[in-house]
Amino acid sequence: MESDNQTSFVTEFVLLGLSAHPKLEKTFFVLILLMYLVILLGNGVLILVTVSTSHLHTPMYFFLGNLSFLDICYTTSSVPLILDSFLTPRKTIPFSACAVQMFLSIFMGATECVLLSMMAFDRYVAICNPLRYPVVMSKAAYVPMAAGSWVAGGAVSIVQTSLAIRLPFCGDNVINHFTCEILAVLKLACADISINVISMGVTNVIFLGAPVLFISVSYVFIIATILRIPSAEGRKKAFSTCSAHLTVVVVFYGTILFMYGKPKSKDPLGTDKQDLADKLISLFYGVVTPMLNPIIYSLRNKDVKAAVRNLVSQKRFSR
Repeated sequence: MESDNQTSFVTEFVLLGLSAHPKLEKTFFVLILLMYLVILLGNGVLILVTVSTSHLHTPMYFFLGNLSFLDICYTTSSVPLILDSFLTPRKTIPFSACAVQMFLSIFMGATECVLLSMMAFDRYVAICNPLRYPVVMSKAAYVPMAAGSWVAGGAVSIVQTSLAIRLPFCGDNVINHFTCEILAVLKLACADISINVISMGVTNVIFLGAPVLFISVSYVFIIATILRIPSAEGRKKAFSTCSAHLTVVVVFYGTILFMYGKPKSKDPLGTDKQDLADKLISLFYGVVTPMLNPIIYSLRNKDVKAAVRNLVSQKRFSR
């Protein structure tokens, strides 16, 4: 019997979440719910505006609509699970549902990394080669670019999720996280995970390192071109066309680098605080960043603000 118990496989996981801090659960439930509603409203309005406003049918706003849709999908793959974990005494999730949530999370995260680099290329062409912009960024080019971002994200997610779920889980089934975050899940496997580690390292280079390098090089050329513009008004106008994207990139990648690049505490007594900090940072990355994206683009883009005002006025007039 003991041998059977030891080799029995896990059929469900327990999400630890903020179980060790019950006083925080209700507070964070309200905060996360409000932020999720803002995400749905803000990104939903951006999608509606970019689709319904004819003069926004350009590559930049096509990418922006994709980004907004992606943020809605990304948060929807995890936020309902997080909210439920704040209300449920025993926070369990079936193995299959955990695999699906993991797949969607990786899918959306990887897609956003590639999509942001596509948006950087769009801004590079618009500012550094404006005369060639209509030719280079034609519909035949920017639609496959966006589609390629989704395909690339889906492909890497299939690989990473397949490698993770093939592992045997026959011991501890408690995930020290809000969701089925792949690193937290891999810690529970009772087998060698070296292939998973190598695969994730390669993925990080391709989907984090390469886009960051590409975006950085693009903005070096963009800034150099802007500084060569003789008039201050011209420089201001040129920079305004890419400032929203640059702000989103800094927030998105800055949070990722802070999450995975900061040194771990060596003090054993600080482990609980370290775990709590990691969880709260992951919440910022998973919820606050998608909430900020539509706000950033709305505040820093005159065309979007004008389109939203027109949309609101049309609704009032129709009533």
